Amino acid sequence: MDNNPGHPAYLDTRGKHLLIDGIDALKLADEYGSPLYVFSERRITQNTKDLRTAAESVHHRIKLCYASKANSNMAVLAAILRAGGDIEVNSGGELFKAHKIGFNPDQVIFNGVSKTDQEIEDAIRYGIMSINVDSLWELDQVVRVARKAGKRANVAIRLVPEIVTRSHIGLQTGLLSSKFGISPSQVEEAFVKALNASDVINLAGIHIHVGSQTPDPHPFAAAFAEMWRFVIEFYRKTGHRFSHINIGGGLPVNYLQDTPQSREIAGRERDMLSAQLNPAEVLRSALDEALSMSGDEGGLLGDLTIVLEPGRRIVGDTGLLLTRVCNIKARPETGDTWLLTDAGYSLAISMAMYKWYYHLISASHAGEPHKTPYKVAGPLCDSGDVYFDLEGESRLPNYRLLPEGTAPGDMLALLNVGAYALDQASNYNGRPKPAAVMLKESGEIKLIRRAETYEDLYALDAWT
Repeated sequence: MDNNPGHPAYLDTRGKHLLIDGIDALKLADEYGSPLYVFSERRITQNTKDLRTAAESVHHRIKLCYASKANSNMAVLAAILRAGGDIEVNSGGELFKAHKIGFNPDQVIFNGVSKTDQEIEDAIRYGIMSINVDSLWELDQVVRVARKAGKRANVAIRLVPEIVTRSHIGLQTGLLSSKFGISPSQVEEAFVKALNASDVINLAGIHIHVGSQTPDPHPFAAAFAEMWRFVIEFYRKTGHRFSHINIGGGLPVNYLQDTPQSREIAGRERDMLSAQLNPAEVLRSALDEALSMSGDEGGLLGDLTIVLEPGRRIVGDTGLLLTRVCNIKARPETGDTWLLTDAGYSLAISMAMYKWYYHLISASHAGEPHKTPYKVAGPLCDSGDVYFDLEGESRLPNYRLLPEGTAPGDMLALLNVGAYALDQASNYNGRPKPAAVMLKESGEIKLIRRAETYEDLYALDAWT
């Protein structure tokens, strides 16, 4: 049941019930309600430390900038900070939260395609490690804002290298057809323009991000080689030394390790969702390929900090969503039995948007065989609110296997929802968002976000 069996137990069973870091899942739901997001601080800490150790075994200067869009709950950010992580933000709000939680300026990088003047000014005044510039227009914008503020901005230029991965098309960000990065034909112009504005611009770095849940090591190596080639060529032309090179994120999480139903998922989707990459090997092969192609003129690599932007890899397998079966119905014409739960795609939007697979188990009868097929669906007034691929393209199994006799009142658990579920949750259909708890390493159960009330549904509205 554990995606990282070498770590201390995260999920286990005692009697019939599911245990999460030794805590009975049903007791959590009884106290905090259902649905309920549950996160393991121990696992967040271990994932962060393991990733840093792996990267530092390859290169001595590493920034591990957690992609906070994956889960920006303040308790999650605090756990990552304590574990030695840095942070990547994508909005003024995420920047504000990073500052509030206590990340130092040199731990923060700022991505994004549509930064406002105010967001840029806030980043400049904060003195962050890097504003990752996404277009020529944005570079002019940063220059203008920095001059007005009377401050010097640290910037990196984001390249778009036209590197295809085998991830979902919506998660690929290194393509010319994507909205991200500066086109190859404009890259040199951007760097020269940044150097020419050195009174207010510190040209600190270069950046590429090929996308999320990347199942193969080659795209990372190709991206690093593309950046490294430019670093060497630009040094030859200008003598400029960058302080960091940012390879982005995208290290995958194995979402299929716990399921016997992986064969029901189409091949490409299965390869993506079951990917396992060793981060040290990925980084080592990227460095080897880059150096073999372009060398290391001027000893540039030794002085460079390598920046990584892991998000899903740090938090993806650290959280689950408890959901109660509220209704059951039979379809004699099809032979199907349907289970209707209290958690729909409004609490795990990737399940609908990307047909993302989250393994479903019984928390009430976790130790019993999961062999009986059920159609499982959420409570939303939308035919697409189902736990299978309604379009029949085999991106999700047609049925979920649960214990025989699963019935209303039983608690289920969607695993590996630590990334992107909590931050993307909505109030669709007038449903208050549920509570979230953190199981602390000390054994304490900490409420890290209260459950919303009906009053919260209109607290920001005005109608008189």
